[in-house]
Amino acid sequence: MRILPLPTLKTALALILLVVLAAAGYSAWYALSPLSVSKLPVEVEVPLGTGFRAAVDQLERAGVAIHRREFELLARALGQDRDIKAGSYEIAVPLTPVELLDKLTRGDVAQAEVRLIEGWTFAQIRAALNASADLRHHSAELDDARILVQLDVPEEQPEGLFFPDTYLFARGSSDMAVLRRAYRAMQRHLKAEWEARNASLPYRTPYEALIMASIIEKETGLAVERDMIAGVLVNRLRIGMRLQTDPTVIYGLGDAFDGNLKKKHLLEDGPYNTYTRAGLPPTPIAMPGLASLKSALHPAKTESLYYVSRGDGSSHFSRNIDEHNRAVSKYQRGGR
Repeated sequence: MRILPLPTLKTALALILLVVLAAAGYSAWYALSPLSVSKLPVEVEVPLGTGFRAAVDQLERAGVAIHRREFELLARALGQDRDIKAGSYEIAVPLTPVELLDKLTRGDVAQAEVRLIEGWTFAQIRAALNASADLRHHSAELDDARILVQLDVPEEQPEGLFFPDTYLFARGSSDMAVLRRAYRAMQRHLKAEWEARNASLPYRTPYEALIMASIIEKETGLAVERDMIAGVLVNRLRIGMRLQTDPTVIYGLGDAFDGNLKKKHLLEDGPYNTYTRAGLPPTPIAMPGLASLKSALHPAKTESLYYVSRGDGSSHFSRNIDEHNRAVSKYQRGGR
């Protein structure tokens, strides 16, 4: 074997060292230099099940000059080439390859939100979800019953089963995922309030408490009166007295209600007419918030059996029919 002269060997080693240092320097420069982006901000969708190279394809198509060979080598060196998470990513400022890898592996996705409001019906919930451009509308072709089956919900009607809140989600998420979260949230809150209830309350099941909470939600004009209204309705339920609440009648009328509740509506019997039938209606009439759940299961202690609106959002509470009639005459003179 031929042995290189010492100066030649030193030169070769020096060249190798220079190459290594140059490569290391370039790698460091690449890893820590902001990537060029054709236009900011840019959104990149990484579908579920997308591999590393397919994700890089998505980034390049979106206008990120990623230098795929260097990016892949960097990801492998950092052990992050198998950790890319699906989602919709927003790049608002130029990122270095290291920062971009961190974003993709943390699942730092662009978030959107949808707000479900206390007192909404399920039809209003569906309309809000359908109106969101950030959701995939998997529920759009399903009727209410099929939605419940898909969500593995045991109840037969969806009304009142979903908790009102602001739900954050990754853009491109399914509307069914939002509904599932809202259903689980309602079950969680209902369970907690049910377990802490006074055992003397006249509810046989948590679902009955949910029905009452929905009525309280629609009946309450002032938040400070919520517990008192709950107390009155619970008193009526205890003694078998009809609840006589307008919102239940309105709900029963459905699309036939034109905004004007008439005396004839109160006389027309139906499952939601609490003027003609004692007890609770068959389902909730809206989506109650946490405050109404708490009031239904922790109502104020009161002897009142009646209340009437004063016309300013507040209510006058009465213990007997004579007192109530006087209040009606005073505050609703000229009413029906």
